[in-house]
Amino acid sequence: MTAGRDPVAVAALQYCAAGTAEETLRTLMPLIDRAADDGAKLVCLPEAATFLAASRAALADEAEPAGESPVLDRLCNAAARRGIELSIGSMFFLGPDGRHVNRHLLVGADGGIRAQYDKIHMFDADVGDGKSYRESRYFAPGDEMVRADSCGMNMGLTICYDLRFPHLYRRLARDGAEMLAIPAAFTFNSGKAHWHVLLRARAIETGCFVVAAAQCGTHADGRRTYGHALIVSPWGEIMAEAATDDGNAAAGANDAVIHAALDPQAVTRARTAIPSLGTQPEFS
Repeated sequence: MTAGRDPVAVAALQYCAAGTAEETLRTLMPLIDRAADDGAKLVCLPEAATFLAASRAALADEAEPAGESPVLDRLCNAAARRGIELSIGSMFFLGPDGRHVNRHLLVGADGGIRAQYDKIHMFDADVGDGKSYRESRYFAPGDEMVRADSCGMNMGLTICYDLRFPHLYRRLARDGAEMLAIPAAFTFNSGKAHWHVLLRARAIETGCFVVAAAQCGTHADGRRTYGHALIVSPWGEIMAEAATDDGNAAAGANDAVIHAALDPQAVTRARTAIPSLGTQPEFS
């Protein structure tokens, strides 16, 4: 039921993560404060929210154990200090088998961890930017979908490359998700071709809001991310988009905070108009 629920004030951040968490937090913390100052009750961060390391060796040095992360503690404290929920699009933690985990965390306004999701789909791809991406060599995939209440709306937690697997989002929506968090560090080449159309498609197919915080700029390892953080309505309309100078890849040049009010009744209207989620049969 959506009647009687107030719209949720959401912000999505766009910035360029540095090679270490300490450097990145100097950019990130003021953006969180800015979003809260502007009235956001839920603030969404991109994938690789705290760093994008310069090398695999640097990743191993910078990643913390999941159960003892001072960096995560600082973000949880920021959420509690500002009285906001925080979708930490992903952090890289040391995994149990020698690989890392890429984990999306939802932090409550009390600073406690409300939910966590480990990225299911590993980005093993060659997108024409001179780099070969092979996440499966260094990251252990998750195996569970995750939904959680966020500011009174049901959120599906996902990460970046998951965006290309529509069955995941359909299942999340059929199980109750009204808002899909899709934090990303999309490469520039693939983002320019696919970012907007994929995000709008996931919103239209599911009748969900889509909130896509984004990395933007050239990172320590030389990769360039696309930016264009988006918030999309259940009807597929772009509600907010971060201004992005595609010709300027300098760190910090495209930092942004975008806002939208997510009305739960818009989910009902979209799904009533086109009731495709109820269509049978389902295929795996």
